[in-house]
Amino acid sequence: MSLNEELGQRIQQLRKAKGFSQEELADRVGVSRQAVSKWESGQTAPDLERLLTVSGQLGTTTDYLLTGQHPALREQGPDAAIFSVVATGSTIAGLLVAVMLWYEKQSAIATAIGLLVMVMGCVIYAIGMTVGEPASRSRARRRFWAVNLWLLPFIPLSLLYNTLLGGFSTAPYPVPVSPLAGYVVFWVVYLGGCGVLEWRLLHGAKGRQK
Repeated sequence: MSLNEELGQRIQQLRKAKGFSQEELADRVGVSRQAVSKWESGQTAPDLERLLTVSGQLGTTTDYLLTGQHPALREQGPDAAIFSVVATGSTIAGLLVAVMLWYEKQSAIATAIGLLVMVMGCVIYAIGMTVGEPASRSRARRRFWAVNLWLLPFIPLSLLYNTLLGGFSTAPYPVPVSPLAGYVVFWVVYLGGCGVLEWRLLHGAKGRQK
């Protein structure tokens, strides 16, 4: 095996360990995906400047990439996925609290409490995207939005619907009123809009995978 092939093999192993696709690593290093593909197959090798950048992004040293000896992995931060899971739990809890409390009390305070809990979830997610291990952020981001793009718009859209149709304006869910056409339109807009966003999210994730 040539030196270029050994170097490429180590780059590929570390890239996969970090959870990067070739495209993600290429974006971080500032080259094309094809360039990363050629490095990993041993067809070419990165120049010194690129090698330094690659080692930094993969959390190792140039010595390890070149020789395979004594890798010095950097200290990792917390897994961003943990923050994503906690944040999603908070948004789910906020929505349930708003719906249950308003159903019992029919008070604007119930909706406000639910929204506050959901906002706390968004704050937790933002913290995770800031302090979490960089290699885990992309996957955590996709998992968070795969669920929360359905949750976060629900109460704001419901408030808008209820206000426009003159029903229970502070209700955190759409209250059917006559005529029912508006109620049907709400669900078409909500489910259709979120469905399109979900499709784009999944389609983009598949396009980045290798």
